[in-house]
Amino acid sequence: MQRHKRSVLAVSAVVLLLFAVVSANSISLKSKEEYYQGQEMELEQQIKEEKARAEEIEELREYVGTDQYVEDVAREKLGLIHENEIILKEK
Repeated sequence: MQRHKRSVLAVSAVVLLLFAVVSANSISLKSKEEYYQGQEMELEQQIKEEKARAEEIEELREYVGTDQYVEDVAREKLGLIHENEIILKEK
């Protein structure tokens, strides 16, 4: 009978130890999961920003190929105007 009690106690100790280890690992995994979910949200936000940036770049690329762009650059950088335009300057 004494031997049976020791065996039950030993098995109970092992089960308790396994439960403690599994609980500790579970807590660690939950912490990692929260961290990775935060990273995932951050990366999704970066993806959205990069897609918006790519759209802006594409729009700018299309605009640069237009006559309006050439006219705007000539007006701003070179100070050119159309023949029938009047320029008003502030005093």
